[in-house]
Amino acid sequence: MRTVAENSSVTEFILAGLTGQPELQIPLFFLFLGFYVVTVVGNLGLITLIGLNSHLHTPMYFFLYNLSFIDFCYSTVITPKMLMSFVSKKNIISYAGCMTQLFFFLFFVISESFILSAMAYDRYVAICNPLVYMATMSPQICLLLLLGVYVMGFVGAMAHTACMVRLTFCASNLVDHYMCDILPLLELSCTSTHVNELVVFIVVGIDIGVPTVTIFISYALILSSILHIRSTEGRSKAFSTCSSHIIAVSLFFGSGAFMYLKPSSLLPMNQGKVSSLFYTIVVPMLNPLIYSLRNKDVKSALKKTLSKVLFS
Repeated sequence: MRTVAENSSVTEFILAGLTGQPELQIPLFFLFLGFYVVTVVGNLGLITLIGLNSHLHTPMYFFLYNLSFIDFCYSTVITPKMLMSFVSKKNIISYAGCMTQLFFFLFFVISESFILSAMAYDRYVAICNPLVYMATMSPQICLLLLLGVYVMGFVGAMAHTACMVRLTFCASNLVDHYMCDILPLLELSCTSTHVNELVVFIVVGIDIGVPTVTIFISYALILSSILHIRSTEGRSKAFSTCSSHIIAVSLFFGSGAFMYLKPSSLLPMNQGKVSSLFYTIVVPMLNPLIYSLRNKDVKSALKKTLSKVLFS
């Protein structure tokens, strides 16, 4: 990183933020501060709840625990620096700071896409092969799946970041975004970005394609299995066990696809910033609410934990 910074005339970047309208800065600051507080409380609350209640120590909640951890870290990488843009005239980030934010943003967003696919596989085994569920989803298998999730996150983030640090930035240092993201940074490079664009095409293709295919196949098999269940009660129970996950997957991949799969001519950067808000700020906030409000086990565990705290 240091050698690239020395070769560039740019040693720091200015984040343009979400909007340049002064009258919106303070209201937006409090709005996104509120979002961040809900995200932190919700995700850390779910992590604590799963950790304290032994009946939640199952493969499904093991992955949910890690999803909450990823969402908390993911939001913390982006939101505090974004809040600075609402209360400071210039939201400056150093070259090293920008590359660090880029790396961890990519690490957690890629990890989230793969943890969602691991959760889809878990639901597939639970509904389609319930008799061998505990054997198939043993602690060793769960740890291997989790290791795969974080390895894919690390490899994807490292590939993008390594390609970014080889670029030279010698013109404008104004990043037209509220965070250091790939596309806004590529616009500032005064050297060729063909390699970066190729890496984006390959890595994003893998990191969206593999989880999406896994999730679609899992839920196609789950749907087929549910349709063969004769009792109405059995069907509704099967649907309820994975409905929360379907909502979380739809929000994450739907908002991400809307941002990255539309041509830039149809989605200017200002609209792109608004679209990216959804999966960078809103989704990490909604995930714990979706899983807790629609889940009987989590609500039961919450009641037990609160009653213990109050009576003690």
